[in-house]
Amino acid sequence: MYGDQSRRGFLKTAGAATLSAMAGGNVRLLGAGTLEPSADTLILLWMAGGMAQTETFDPKRYTPFATGLESARVLSTFPYIPTKVDGVRFSKGLERMANVMDRCTLIRSYQAGDLGFILHSRHQFHWHTGYAPPQSVACPHIGSWISRIRGPKSENMPAFIDVGQSLEIGAESDSLKAFHTAGFLGAEFGPFFIPNPEDAAASVRPPANISRERFAERWARYQKLMAENPMLRESSSAQQESLQRSVEGAHRLLTSPAAAAFDLSLEPEKRSAPYGNSRFGRSCLLARRLAEAGARFVEITTEYIPFRYWDTHENGHTRAADMKEMIDAPVAQLILDLEERGMLDRTLVVLASEFGRDLITEGKPGKTVQDQIKQPERMSELKHYGMHRHFTEAGSVLLAGGGMKRGFVYGVTDDERPCKVVKDPVRIEDLHASIYRAMGIAPAEGAEIERRPFHVTKDGLGRPVKELFARG
Repeated sequence: MYGDQSRRGFLKTAGAATLSAMAGGNVRLLGAGTLEPSADTLILLWMAGGMAQTETFDPKRYTPFATGLESARVLSTFPYIPTKVDGVRFSKGLERMANVMDRCTLIRSYQAGDLGFILHSRHQFHWHTGYAPPQSVACPHIGSWISRIRGPKSENMPAFIDVGQSLEIGAESDSLKAFHTAGFLGAEFGPFFIPNPEDAAASVRPPANISRERFAERWARYQKLMAENPMLRESSSAQQESLQRSVEGAHRLLTSPAAAAFDLSLEPEKRSAPYGNSRFGRSCLLARRLAEAGARFVEITTEYIPFRYWDTHENGHTRAADMKEMIDAPVAQLILDLEERGMLDRTLVVLASEFGRDLITEGKPGKTVQDQIKQPERMSELKHYGMHRHFTEAGSVLLAGGGMKRGFVYGVTDDERPCKVVKDPVRIEDLHASIYRAMGIAPAEGAEIERRPFHVTKDGLGRPVKELFARG
């Protein structure tokens, strides 16, 4: 699935960009005017691996499996179901989410970037940073920009928390690390990692074998070291102050009552049960607790592991059924919980993936790329049934809360293959501009690094999709 030359090239340039950022001087923010935010918190639900839009939020004509079925006939492998919004349909298996569509805005016309031969790492990098790799500097994650510009909501809570993704998955590890970073903004604005939500509580406690007294003593020694070490005094004041703030923030969290938000065992059973026991479900519950405790940006993921989860290169139908079962109840419950607590209006929930999928087309119509699987003209086994190829022409993004319209659908795709966008396309620059706009950040905001202006949207040219917002 991944060309070796393409992978090595990406990792080399990503590594070089990281070194470039480390060697760079101080970063100066570029102001772009003040915007009134419609959201104070962002929860990103990342469907890593390529979520098939025709099997989830944009169902087409259903064709049941049969031996000898012609592959080109299949547009959706699930029948559609109604939602709470008249005329809006989801794919079977998303019944709980269909019941909260009246709280949501659905974009059906997201178009992923044309990055050549398709690598998940490249498209995930593009989505999370707004820039296509390679870049000459290390690009900040969207969560890092929000942390840097909006700042923390609570001094005791990390502004940017990332839940559910292991970064040690073999060949793809370095590519994932390339965009799970604050880049040139510095580690102070990077993610607080929690690979497994069940380990969240342990991640904010001092080691069990260290007493409170010894922990306090170690902290005092650290402060003395920072004050007296000549090498640290020779560092630039900006670097030193940033490091100091990062460490002090970690210490505050370890000693703060806010750490209780990370402990899922404190959630009453009747409140946690609707989320289920899957890793993703528990991550959704953790995201709600963290947002409630003052986190500014929380990303949770179904996790990217090659050929697993949404990366459906075979057995696409059965894998999609499993994935919908994984996400349906937790996502719906998260939205309902935020609403019940009076938080949904000021919390933007974004469910997205790097691109969509199709059974026949690899890439997009007119710009197809090298096929990465062999799909027979007629199906002889169930494993051939489903959406197996990367489709960058169209994908779905679900938004809830944070000033977005309720019960609204934006964009249209064709009902016949290649099911391309036929109305209101949304590029990554404009999707990001819309998200940033909700968070009170102008698309031209950014920073100057190595005498180069670098904006939150590519070249500062993203344009918010005004039709998505409840108020102009």
